Amino acid sequence: MFRLFLDKLPQRLLAPYRGYFWVWHIVVVGVTAVLVLTGFDWWFFEATRSKALYWLVMLAGIGGFFVPILLPIALYVWGRKHKDRNFLNIATGVAQASLIAWIIIAVYKTFTGRIQPELLTTLGSTDISRGFQFGFFENGIFWGWPSHHMAVAVAGATVLYLAWRHPAARSGALLWAAIVGAGAAVGFHWFSDVVAGAIIGAAVGTAVWRDIRS
Repeated sequence: MFRLFLDKLPQRLLAPYRGYFWVWHIVVVGVTAVLVLTGFDWWFFEATRSKALYWLVMLAGIGGFFVPILLPIALYVWGRKHKDRNFLNIATGVAQASLIAWIIIAVYKTFTGRIQPELLTTLGSTDISRGFQFGFFENGIFWGWPSHHMAVAVAGATVLYLAWRHPAARSGALLWAAIVGAGAAVGFHWFSDVVAGAIIGAAVGTAVWRDIRS
């Protein structure tokens, strides 16, 4: 299983930067700048922090960690059991897209060091949404910009969306990405972190699946 998941992984690490995909990363910077400088991030923070949404935050946090791990394994087991090469390809695509998205986001976080919003609180007295600490490893890679949870969820969901034309499968993939994004945006990330993660995740998922299909 792991041999299949690691097949051609080094080459595919650069897939989200080949062709026109590098433009997506430029768009991410531009969109983030607009959301931060206009004050939208801080407005969204103050408007959405509520104890009533804690369940969504926990679902996104915990589920966003386990689903990208368990889903490729489940797809692989099904594919092996039924000797279905398409399922094995999809399992590989989800696993690799998720891992590549995680690596890319970790690199970006290493150099941007964005300060995270207060977690699970309805209080916010000082606007820290513009708190980027550019440098090297200024704020670790757990918090910050872009959102790991969103990028990984969207990368996997994009592979599923492109691989399966069944409406239920596509709807399920989009719904899961939306749940993770919503939970992250009202809990442990700024809104622009989530938007940036979604764009990068879509680029990674599309690039990886195209490479696998080719």
